Amino acid sequence: MSESFIGSLDQGTSSTRFMIFDHAGKIVGQHQLEHRQIMPQAGWVEHDAAEIWARTQEVITGALKQAGVIGSQLAAIGITNQRETTVAWDSQTGKPLSNAIVWQDTRTTAYLDAFSPQLKDEIVHKTGLAIAPYFSASKINWLMNNVPAVQQAVDQQTARFGTIDSWLLWNLSGGAHGGVHLTDVTNASRTMLMNLETLDWDQTLLDQFEIPRSTLPQIRSSGEIYTTTDPNGPFGTAVPIAGILGDQQAAMVGQLCFARGDSKTTYGTGNFALLNTGNEIVRSKNGLLTTVCFKFGSEPVQYALEGSVAVTGSAIQWLRDQLGIISNASEIENLAASVPDTDGVYFVPAFSGLFAPHWRSDARGVIVGLTRAATKAHLARAALEAICYQTREIMDAMSADSGVALTQMRVDGGITNNALCMQMQADILGIEISRPVIVETTALGAAYAAGLTVGFWKDRAEISGQWKEFHRWHPTSTPAEREKGFANWRKAIERTLNWAQ
Repeated sequence: MSESFIGSLDQGTSSTRFMIFDHAGKIVGQHQLEHRQIMPQAGWVEHDAAEIWARTQEVITGALKQAGVIGSQLAAIGITNQRETTVAWDSQTGKPLSNAIVWQDTRTTAYLDAFSPQLKDEIVHKTGLAIAPYFSASKINWLMNNVPAVQQAVDQQTARFGTIDSWLLWNLSGGAHGGVHLTDVTNASRTMLMNLETLDWDQTLLDQFEIPRSTLPQIRSSGEIYTTTDPNGPFGTAVPIAGILGDQQAAMVGQLCFARGDSKTTYGTGNFALLNTGNEIVRSKNGLLTTVCFKFGSEPVQYALEGSVAVTGSAIQWLRDQLGIISNASEIENLAASVPDTDGVYFVPAFSGLFAPHWRSDARGVIVGLTRAATKAHLARAALEAICYQTREIMDAMSADSGVALTQMRVDGGITNNALCMQMQADILGIEISRPVIVETTALGAAYAAGLTVGFWKDRAEISGQWKEFHRWHPTSTPAEREKGFANWRKAIERTLNWAQ
């Protein structure tokens, strides 16, 4: 019998990739493609869901070809995805009814602001989330009330809503010709429609947002055989789809954060720090979110505290695409390293408001401390510092909520390849930063979920031996230096507030 592998479909905010892992957890093939960021007006961010599905098929075919693997050699595949981004499609035509509304989008701010304080408190208690346009429920409501094709499909009972995992699962399993409409508990916990205690859609919330239950996917665990791929699809055979996790929860699994107290921070388009709180729902008093960490099969659910930062890696894209001060994202490290410090420049990239721990939709980006001596190198360095300062804010909140002082932090995601940024992070936090050999732990976590489900890996103990440290950064700053820089950062944050009406 030929060797078998696990596939992982990782659909992110800026790109889609398919990765193939062997039994040792090593990457044997991968392919990745970007998709368009559609911004019709200020505060609006959209994706073409049909384009994402087309890219998905391309990256699957490309990775299989690169690895020299055929679909029948895959024991299973897992799916991980950008969370909260919302797709509406028609079950009969299989076509999206509009562009997907991305998690960064702020168009529903005024709608949510009009909720009464009592209603806001009820939503926060039931869902563990902040009242913010970040989450899916208000996006679905907007689509129903502003896109005639969506409301028509709702009336005709052919409308389907879902996060990106549901859209991909539906298409992979046959689409209009028999596709299944499911999601997992981690993605459902990001919609503002799921009750954290019941792990089901909450009827009171569905009524509040005017969303018919029939349009939503069934909620399942993060690790089970949901269905198989359509043999006529990109795999050319029926492969079990056996794991689904939102991207940040997938990174927790990829970093082996299975125990209460384990934590990691992922550096991607945004930054996301999670702390496993075990079977306990810990309600934040410091601006963090309470969310589902994972639930495998019939095992009890595990919860997490999460700190979400909207703009980190996408600030680097902004320097590249909008300002043109770099032509490739990888150039920022050398540019930032060409100056010893920011010369007093602070950059707060609150392009779509501030997420944790502030939750201020009225905030907008600022660059402060400019003098005639400021150069693009200072701005580049300030952009890296912004990533680190925003991360410090959420790690401070996490320590306050959990009562646990952090002594080290496991990191992953693309920006962790930037050694200068990781050294800055160690200096700004004053703790050690540890990066694993496989930095793309989001895809690895989805692979682990699927592989454990089908017995490709026997148990968690078997995969725990696969985690290996690549590098560790130690802080070199003094406490006085850290606190001075952080005090200036907080002054810069104040300048962002009360800007957008």
